[in-house]
Amino acid sequence: MTITAAADGSALGNPGPNGWAWYIDESNWAAGGSPHGTNNQGELQAVMELLRATAGVDEPLIIECDSKYVIDSVTKWMPGWKRRGWKKADGKPVLNRELLEGIDEAMRGRHVTFEWVKGHAGHPLNEAADERANGAAKAFQQKREPARGPGFTAGGHVASATATEAAPPELIEPVTTPAPATQALWAEPSDLLADLDAAPAAVGPITLQLSLTADEHARLLDLAEVQGVSVEDALRRLI
Repeated sequence: MTITAAADGSALGNPGPNGWAWYIDESNWAAGGSPHGTNNQGELQAVMELLRATAGVDEPLIIECDSKYVIDSVTKWMPGWKRRGWKKADGKPVLNRELLEGIDEAMRGRHVTFEWVKGHAGHPLNEAADERANGAAKAFQQKREPARGPGFTAGGHVASATATEAAPPELIEPVTTPAPATQALWAEPSDLLADLDAAPAAVGPITLQLSLTADEHARLLDLAEVQGVSVEDALRRLI
């Protein structure tokens, strides 16, 4: 029987009070966080805590994530980072190394598969994990104890696995399936340059003002963190 769980993170301010959570069903979930951290750190912490909670279980584990940074870090980039002594291709240190090392150790000898799901799109497990991660972040913001959940209870995952197997296949998009070309994770370069061609020629830098939602701003900060650059440079790389 396969265990399917969602892992998610949240950060208020990014960085700021952050939370993590993994969720299988109402009898099997856990959450936590810290007073200060990033969304990426919360996402990685959720995966690591899930792996540690289910250590010793023989069943294959499917981890649903809405973070392609987490999935790509673990399934694509980590082997190369390890070969280079936890350095990126440009020679800079890998961010969140301690969490990635914890995930790498917890995955050894296990059958673990990552599947990408779109966040805030009605995926039941992802929504449940997101709600708990966000609740934990708010608890740390308010300096109170978060709801930590029952953890992983032996035998309790069987019902969840059965329910997941019966779920419509369209709820899950395997990580091996590339995202459609029209699906933008960040602002499109054309959006940033809108109407510039109608402006008179200017000498020197052009100043742009861009209004972002809180979610778009958080994802832009995540992109800058992954690339190890400032927010401004991350925007320039999109153009």
